[in-house]
Amino acid sequence: MSNMLEDIQLTRRLLEQFLVVADERHFGHAAERLGMSQPPLSQSIQRLERGLGVRLFDRGPGGVTLTAAGEVFAVDAQRLLDSQSAAIERARRVAAGLEGDVRVGYVSILSHHYLRGLLRAAAEELPGLRVHLHQDSAVALAEMIRNGTLDLAFLRDPAPLSADLVSLDFAVERIAAAVPRHHPLAGAGAIGLGDLRDEDFVLPDPTALPTLAHQVQLACREAGFTPRGRAVSDDLTGLFSYVASGLCVSLLPERLRDFHVAEVAFVPFAERSPYLETTLVAIRRPDADAAVMRLLELITRRMTA
Repeated sequence: MSNMLEDIQLTRRLLEQFLVVADERHFGHAAERLGMSQPPLSQSIQRLERGLGVRLFDRGPGGVTLTAAGEVFAVDAQRLLDSQSAAIERARRVAAGLEGDVRVGYVSILSHHYLRGLLRAAAEELPGLRVHLHQDSAVALAEMIRNGTLDLAFLRDPAPLSADLVSLDFAVERIAAAVPRHHPLAGAGAIGLGDLRDEDFVLPDPTALPTLAHQVQLACREAGFTPRGRAVSDDLTGLFSYVASGLCVSLLPERLRDFHVAEVAFVPFAERSPYLETTLVAIRRPDADAAVMRLLELITRRMTA
């Protein structure tokens, strides 16, 4: 019996022919529906029965009826066709970036505004995608993209990336002064960066936040002073927390005001400077699959709105 099964090629066409005969209960009517003559159809069903080693139909002058084996095989044949169709459709959806798993990394602060926008947009437009999240430092995320642990990551002003990674700028935020709630400048409409020359700063760590650390130094130098560092933090959450403690001031992306922490006030700067802007980027490998590219397309259309 196993040899007979191996000889059968249960092609989609053969299964469809069997199911049409089973539905019509008549070879002539089934052949007409299939757009073929009756003899080749009868021969196909006979080959199927010989290969299976069972009789699928009882023939009579008025047509055919399914045997008990035929009834069972009809159910399984339809299931095989449905599974095949689903497999083909799933493969096409994955190839088109409409289905699958995407591993996304992010630095912590981005989750409050931009990441939730991405997840909402993906759920609406790409419901077949499953987005898996991982939070880490910018340096660690870049390495995880490089070694394939992550597919996509969202960062603020990463250090210059190596040639094996590709970045996409998707938003620019102004940098503002972050001061404790009771600071004399907390209620000002706008200040000059030089107004902070006598303040203690919590500064971004040059290793963990190289671009922001460099910007802070250049912006302050442009304003005529060197920031007096009281503390250093390796992420934006730590910078934010130091300001909230009342011990320091800092320069932070003004979007962080969305956190609504009562102990911190954000004050915009009156002057314009390229050093007082922070760029949000998405990074990926050059060979990113279609699902990653679909998410990036969503970013450019919706997350910047």
